[in-house]
Amino acid sequence: MVDFKTRFEQLIEDKDWKELKVELNDIDPVQITEIIEDAPDGDDVLIFRLLNRKLAKETFQLLSHETQEQIIEGLARNVKKLSTLLNDIEPDDRTAFFEELPGTISQRLIQFLSPEERNTTIRLLGYPEDSIGRLMTPEYVAVNPDHTIEQAFAHIRIYGKDSETLNVIYIVDKEWKLLDDIRIKELILADPGQKIEDLMDYRIVALNVMDDQETAVKAFQDYDRVALPVINSEGVLLGIVTFDDIMDVAEEETTEDFHKFGSFQQSIANPLKEKALDVYKNRIVWLLALVFVNIFSGAAISSFESIIQSVVSLVFFLPLLIDSGGNAGSQSATLMIRALATGDVKLSDWYKLIGKEFIVSFLLGVTMAAGVAAIASFRAPEIIYIVALSMVLIVMTGSLIGLLLPFLFTKLRLDPATASAPLITSIADICGVLIYFSIAMWFLG
Repeated sequence: MVDFKTRFEQLIEDKDWKELKVELNDIDPVQITEIIEDAPDGDDVLIFRLLNRKLAKETFQLLSHETQEQIIEGLARNVKKLSTLLNDIEPDDRTAFFEELPGTISQRLIQFLSPEERNTTIRLLGYPEDSIGRLMTPEYVAVNPDHTIEQAFAHIRIYGKDSETLNVIYIVDKEWKLLDDIRIKELILADPGQKIEDLMDYRIVALNVMDDQETAVKAFQDYDRVALPVINSEGVLLGIVTFDDIMDVAEEETTEDFHKFGSFQQSIANPLKEKALDVYKNRIVWLLALVFVNIFSGAAISSFESIIQSVVSLVFFLPLLIDSGGNAGSQSATLMIRALATGDVKLSDWYKLIGKEFIVSFLLGVTMAAGVAAIASFRAPEIIYIVALSMVLIVMTGSLIGLLLPFLFTKLRLDPATASAPLITSIADICGVLIYFSIAMWFLG
């Protein structure tokens, strides 16, 4: 059986647009997204034009921001199709797309929206960047507590077609203040004449519209919901946030943390599409800063020139020892940054962890010291004890640095992910040089 992507690649290569249109409209949006993302430049817009209205809406929301921009640019001359597409997109997805664009372009595209959709978009874009307000959609179903189940279902049939999800129905009072939420399963199983208020337990979990998006990510993890309501400071229901939007935020946060841990100035959207100059700008600042930090390593080594000249074999083990300290520190930092990000560990827990890390790093150091001592017994038996003891102390020092730096950054209200692997390695290198040669001088006089 021919792989579906191979089949469509052949149709694109043959420019068989008629057959391509027929077959595209028979597959799901996820597969169409793969085809468009992999298509040669220019063909992606042509393929998108072949989709029917429903598929175009669903597919566009799954595309990367870069491809979305290319599609919009390609549709610029077809005002009717562009207007239809922008009005069909879910409000939260449209907001996410607009906020990635330069302000002047967003303002032009907003003019293609209907008055109702335009007002919704402007309102959502008015919330602070990275706030929950930017994520929410106003398309949900709410009922009053004095409605019967039968009345509630009649209401759902009228307004549910525009709702992003019908898994949960929200209960509001006359002032639209959120009272509770009810899963659709409970409504289906209830007696048609029963009132909504009889099903309410008032155990509501809601997000504040001004809170950071990371708060929403944690709430979804803690409460295992497909959607959560969004309220203002007075408890008025403004919209909902759905699980698919939270997945996007969680992925972006993880990517951002990895980039910070690698000492990038900012996240790189797509290495294949990013300009070389932009990648250079992203990387050069931290690398230059680390060059100056590493000058201290060189200065530390130069201060021990006399001991190095008298026992040249010390140099052989230097890279091995200081790299071990940096690696141990990076391991500890990775664990702590993740634990702090997920909330498993709080700032006040540092003293509980330092004792455990001391024991763990000591055991790691002893184990690694045994290995390096075996090498030293053949290579330079006269410094075997220096190398072994240095390994233990360097690994312990690197591990403790990796543990404590994320806590320090959190205390200073900085992102703990900024305590990046290169920074930890550089600090551990300086400490490793000082430890190694200080022990050598102590042993060798």
